[in-house]
Amino acid sequence: MQTSQQHRNTAIHMLHHKPMKKIDPYSSPHFQILENSVCPDTGGQGKNVSFQTYKEEFFTLESTPVIDGFIACDSPSAVSGLSNRSPFSPQGSHSYLSDHHHHFSETTSGSPVSGCSGVDDGNDLKYKLRELEVSLLGPESDIVDSHYCCYKSDMTRWSGNEIAEMIPKLNLKNVLIRCALAISEEDMYTAANCMEVLGHMVSVSGEPMQRLGAYMLEGLRARLEKSGSMIYKTLKCEVPTSEELMTYMSILYQICPYWKFAYLSSNVIIRQALLNEPRVHIIDFQIAQGSQWIPLIQDLACQSGGPPLIRITGVDDTQSNHARGGGLHIVGKRLSEVAAKYNVPFEFNAAAMSGCEVDLENLRIQPGEAIAVTFPYVLHHMPDESVSTENHRDRLLRLVRSLSPKVMTLVEQESNTNTSSFYSRFVESVDYYTAMFESIDAGCPRDNNQRISAEMHCVARDIVNMIACEDAERVERHELLGKWRSRLMMDGFTLCPFGPAGIGEIRNLLKDYDENYRVEEVDGALYLGWKKRALVTSSAWRCAY
Repeated sequence: MQTSQQHRNTAIHMLHHKPMKKIDPYSSPHFQILENSVCPDTGGQGKNVSFQTYKEEFFTLESTPVIDGFIACDSPSAVSGLSNRSPFSPQGSHSYLSDHHHHFSETTSGSPVSGCSGVDDGNDLKYKLRELEVSLLGPESDIVDSHYCCYKSDMTRWSGNEIAEMIPKLNLKNVLIRCALAISEEDMYTAANCMEVLGHMVSVSGEPMQRLGAYMLEGLRARLEKSGSMIYKTLKCEVPTSEELMTYMSILYQICPYWKFAYLSSNVIIRQALLNEPRVHIIDFQIAQGSQWIPLIQDLACQSGGPPLIRITGVDDTQSNHARGGGLHIVGKRLSEVAAKYNVPFEFNAAAMSGCEVDLENLRIQPGEAIAVTFPYVLHHMPDESVSTENHRDRLLRLVRSLSPKVMTLVEQESNTNTSSFYSRFVESVDYYTAMFESIDAGCPRDNNQRISAEMHCVARDIVNMIACEDAERVERHELLGKWRSRLMMDGFTLCPFGPAGIGEIRNLLKDYDENYRVEEVDGALYLGWKKRALVTSSAWRCAY
């Protein structure tokens, strides 16, 4: 035991950080848009987008391959290649180009949004993580007895003082990644020890990485306990109350531009497509409170020749119903009052059901209508062919195509988690939500209790679902724009670019937010990002024939 303890202390001593050179994938020809990154491609091929070279260089963990069970950082491309399935075929594909990410170039100072600690070379990190494993586990240990997992052991547990001494020498992101790797390899011996240490490193009121780590750790626990679906449903439906949830959603809406970007970018292109049409029908597959349509009703009321007859079909789900504290009649009443104020003829059609259940008769299409369809952050919830033979994702797109709409808008998180394996989507999610939590941090004080609750109830459930759940229970299934592009083209759509005036209007939105938010137009689609990380894409589509 004395020899083992001495070895542990030596291993801990070797974990001190040292100055390290960093590498930049963002300016590398091997990389495209990052996690919620877009692959501006036609036919699935991505291409690099470079705006300006940054003076420092970084690498991302999603670009690091696994060598001998450890993460190495000497090769571009890897984690996205860990998924052995393309989005359209059960067959493997090692070079599916629309899996690549789009990156913004960085022009401001500060740490990168996504990136593990830099290293002199790949072997340095490899050995460092090997030392970490030894320090966490000890060379003679059995499976640890952890209160997070049901595994028993004769191993002497780390004391509080030992853990306190170890934590300042560890990188939280690296420990999270190492824990996920251990779970993916069913190495519960390593996973339980990592989770023991992580419990002392994370905090829902700490720095962005600490807050994210708290929810990531919860997801890992839920995965091991097979309780991911239960936690997701609890977070989504049972708590908090309707009034509280509305408050938390409002906080995120105000401090981050993600929903305003979705609404404004969709409205800009819909307004152009429906200009001077006498009868318009807007189909919203995630109507929520209906707030998106108030400014559009005002704009259409002022068009030359008088306002059109506006019909809006709102598709609902249980979460929106819960947040509103009532059914779609609340939305219909609110929009009817706005339309009456501006003397706009108005009708509301309530489709109180999940998007998976929507069929043609629910939409109540009428002859002579100019139709616009919008999918705001919702189409990724529709299971595709990798989940079910019903493939509601493509079924809905084909249904929309049959309506011959003037335009269809798609706003989605730029992330590659749909068909990815557990480990690769964990790494993807760490990078993606690191950027998101940093952006939230810039808009609200770190110790704000309502902000903490907003993250817990509006963001954490998605993180838990992506990490802990599989198959049909995993409803958070994001895809990169490159994959959406390929899917939409196969279903009979072609991209409809945003015009210069519309892009300018959308860029003006960011004047009220932190300077690290970025909007770029790439091959007709818009990317909203934080620093170098693309987080959201907005694109518009019309029928190809």
